[in-house]
Amino acid sequence: MQRLFVLLCLFAAAPVAHAQGIVLLDRIVAVVNKEVITLSELNETVATAERQLRRSGTRAPAREVLERQMLERLILDKAQLQMARERGIRVDEAQLDRAVQRVAQNNKMALADFRRALETDGVPFDAWREDLREQIILSRLREREVDEKIQVSDTEIDLFLEEMKTRPGEGVEYNLAHILVRVPEQAAPERVEAARGRAAKALAEARAGEDFARLAASYSDAPDAMRGGAIGWRSHERLPELFSGALARMNPGEVSEVLRSPAGFHLLKLVERRGLGAANAPVAQTRLRHILIRTSEAVSEGEARRRLADLRSRIASGAADFAELARVHSDDGTAARGGELDWVYPGDTVPDFERAYQDLKVGEISQPVRTPFGYHLIQVLERRSADMSPERRRMQARMALRERKSEEAYQEWLRQLRDQIYVELRLEER
Repeated sequence: MQRLFVLLCLFAAAPVAHAQGIVLLDRIVAVVNKEVITLSELNETVATAERQLRRSGTRAPAREVLERQMLERLILDKAQLQMARERGIRVDEAQLDRAVQRVAQNNKMALADFRRALETDGVPFDAWREDLREQIILSRLREREVDEKIQVSDTEIDLFLEEMKTRPGEGVEYNLAHILVRVPEQAAPERVEAARGRAAKALAEARAGEDFARLAASYSDAPDAMRGGAIGWRSHERLPELFSGALARMNPGEVSEVLRSPAGFHLLKLVERRGLGAANAPVAQTRLRHILIRTSEAVSEGEARRRLADLRSRIASGAADFAELARVHSDDGTAARGGELDWVYPGDTVPDFERAYQDLKVGEISQPVRTPFGYHLIQVLERRSADMSPERRRMQARMALRERKSEEAYQEWLRQLRDQIYVELRLEER
């Protein structure tokens, strides 16, 4: 079928076809290994990027610039999806349905309302759903090919903890935006200089007052380009040393010099800076317990909420004990302990769970709370501030080093992947 489609496209593009008045419905704009990217795919991606930029209040770059940016994005996505298929990475319908439901809930909408909102914005729901499937597949591929291979040694942790005692950025967090001009592996000197010149041009425009978000959409090869290059808040120690070193010398509103890494050339804009307090300061801890009802084909979302609401009512009335009900009804591994968790630190649990328990008073029981694991009832038992144990500090240091290495490793992996695939560009064949 694909071969027939390609032949039809070629036939439609032939001069004889034009002479006979046949209208060109679609054409190939790139070949990635043995698969094609069509003009209609590119147009849909460009339209999505334009909507995203419009919602963020960012003026879109020229159409031809956006087309080139989005075509490169499609090429990389196509190559990654091909690799994911080879590795057997799949997302079945049940998994996708749960992911769709989570996105709707994160937007504080019922699924039907969320679907209407998408379609009002000109986004077909089925197409959006398939795009979400692809994003999940790409995320799982990154975990398997990059994140799981990152190693952090005890020596690295020791050095990191020692540096944290004296480094000037200790306890500082940055809100930043980023432009990456990627350089292919083993690129010829002229290719490297062309990339350096592209980054320098973006820097000159930024310092002349051009909107950084628009420059990111025009110049950046990073996945966050259509979000204006926004990375968001990152603590000093979780950033690559190349970034944290530059940011420590910058003031809010400033744009860095062009920075060179194995992935290419970077520009950073420091949006805001804030202090997080001394690294050795006491940390808030919470002791709590919960009851989890997992959703499945047998237990719907509504059924899970109804069961927890009934359990909450029984506890609140004094007719039943929280711990006893947790032992009988909870689907979590903590059920045998009456649902009780050990003392938890900020960041130990998923964001939805943490937000819920942070809002509770000691002794208070939450309404049913949705997380990726299902629905929970949560009760806070006690709060305290305590110094972080040495073991805990080492664990956090390991997590910070993994996060620091992850983005660098991912960009390097993408660069290598791009160099390994066969790509034939046909966008200019108007």
